[in-house]
Amino acid sequence: MHAFDVLGDPVRRRILELLAEGEQTSGAVTDVIRAEFALSQPAVSQHLRVLRENGFASVRAEGARRFYAVDPTSLSEVDVWLDRFRGFWDQRLDALGTELARGRRASRSRPDPPVKGT
Repeated sequence: MHAFDVLGDPVRRRILELLAEGEQTSGAVTDVIRAEFALSQPAVSQHLRVLRENGFASVRAEGARRFYAVDPTSLSEVDVWLDRFRGFWDQRLDALGTELARGRRASRSRPDPPVKGT
């Protein structure tokens, strides 16, 4: 499965967002996803399996509990693809930074307005 096929699903993207906050038990992930998407526990488990099998998540067992974490392996494929578009954003972000700096300079050079009632 291609990385964007995996990430194209909003449930899997949300699971990755949860895992980006730190390692989570499968139960904790299931609780959030069930509340937000009204999915069954088996459906959430299937999404976790897709993420794990495609290199987006890793799992470790601790007794009966399963702890999931982001595995950056497949995210590097996404990063490589996005790299060809970074130039567009870098130019725009540089321009935004310039405009913000101009605005700060302009606001510092303006005198404070008079205070009424004094």
